[in-house]
Amino acid sequence: MRSRTTPEQAETLAVNALGYLARSSKGLERLMDLSGLDAAAIRQRAGERDFLVAVLDFLMANEELLVDFCHDTQTEPRAVQIASRTLGET
Repeated sequence: MRSRTTPEQAETLAVNALGYLARSSKGLERLMDLSGLDAAAIRQRAGERDFLVAVLDFLMANEELLVDFCHDTQTEPRAVQIASRTLGET
């Protein structure tokens, strides 16, 4: 069954995930370490779909952060996967 998530909904979820990571010093530090980007570069790229896909993929690769994000935002983990796929297709 295909997802009914629109690209706009997926982008909103990804921006929320980035905001969550920014509030989590551990998450943001790890994202910066793995991506090689500093905080200024992350802010600059925050609206780019490719970067937002990478943020969602990063979140999915870190179970503790994913569970915390989903709990904090009342989001199903599957919604993160669907959003990543939706953004990756556009």
